[in-house]
Amino acid sequence: MADDASLEASGVRKLVLVNAHGGNYVLSNIVQEANLTEPRMTLFPQGREWNRSRERAGLVSDAHGDMHAGEIETSILLHAEPNLVRDGYETADHDGGERPFLLTHGMKAYTKSGVIGFPSYATAAKGKLVLASLVEDFAEHLRALGE
Repeated sequence: MADDASLEASGVRKLVLVNAHGGNYVLSNIVQEANLTEPRMTLFPQGREWNRSRERAGLVSDAHGDMHAGEIETSILLHAEPNLVRDGYETADHDGGERPFLLTHGMKAYTKSGVIGFPSYATAAKGKLVLASLVEDFAEHLRALGE
C-alpha cells in the first residue's frame, strides 16, 4: 500500500487512527489492508469501545437512537468544552427513527435540527466517564500493536 511506504519513509512504523466519526466505514478496510504482513495500524475507537463507554458512564440512550448531537456527544462536550454546547440542548431531543436510507439521503431526511438523539440526558459527569473509559480502552490498542 502506497500510504504504508510513505509513512515508513517518514519513520512511522505503527499508527493508531483515532476516528470519532461513525460514518467513515472505509477506514476499517484501510487498517485491515495495512496489517497484511504484521500489526502496524489500528482504528480507535471501534463499536465495542463506544458501547463499553456508554455502559460505564451510565448512558440512557443506545447507539442507534443517539446518533448525532445526542446524549454521548453532548455529555463529552459538557465535560470537555461546555462553551460549545448551545443553549436549549435540554429540549432538543429528536428520535430519527429507523433511517433506512441514511447513506442515500443523508441526515437531512431524518432531522431538521441536526440532532438525532437525546441531548436532554447529557451531563458533564457522564462525559467525563465516557472519556475515561475510552482512555482505558486505548491501552488495549497499543498492546495489540506490540507497544
